[in-house]
Amino acid sequence: MLIETEATPNPATKKFLPGVPVMESGSRDFPDADSAAASPLAEALFATGEVEGVFFGRDFVSVTAAPDVDWRGLEIDVLQVLLDHFSSGAPLFKPGTAAGIHIDDSAQFEEDPADSDIVAQIRELLETRVRPAVAQDGGDIVYRGYRAGTLYLAMQGACAGCPSSAVTLKRGVENLIRHYVPEVETVEAV
Repeated sequence: MLIETEATPNPATKKFLPGVPVMESGSRDFPDADSAAASPLAEALFATGEVEGVFFGRDFVSVTAAPDVDWRGLEIDVLQVLLDHFSSGAPLFKPGTAAGIHIDDSAQFEEDPADSDIVAQIRELLETRVRPAVAQDGGDIVYRGYRAGTLYLAMQGACAGCPSSAVTLKRGVENLIRHYVPEVETVEAV
């Protein structure tokens, strides 16, 4: 089995492509070791002691190194964990834990029903244009709400904590969304 490795815009995060589907649908973010209890693969990656975050996408796994960790050594450990996992056919999630896993794109607050058409347009753009582009960089972007001209989004995976994420959000995502949905005045990260 060959696992491809790609750099991401976040120097602390690398994207690993095992050549097989990782998630059948959606994505899953493990921002710390405590959140990894549902996945033997995520637990094994955190068990290296040098991993700060793990993210599962459709066909990739993004791994964020802990501060001051050298990727030259960690990459070998991560590749070994991924090879062991995918070669063995082990489940991605522990039995009974995968039910209902989905991208949490629910609003963080009650939205105005009068904005339902705007929200539908935003969600469509996020799903068809933004999320696929962000996934190429090893991350994801999740809808968190829309209120009074402000769109709230959360960055995950390689995009969370990336030095260029603010630029991506403001110049890339905000410009695209505002072009198609002029009611959106600004985009904010949450």
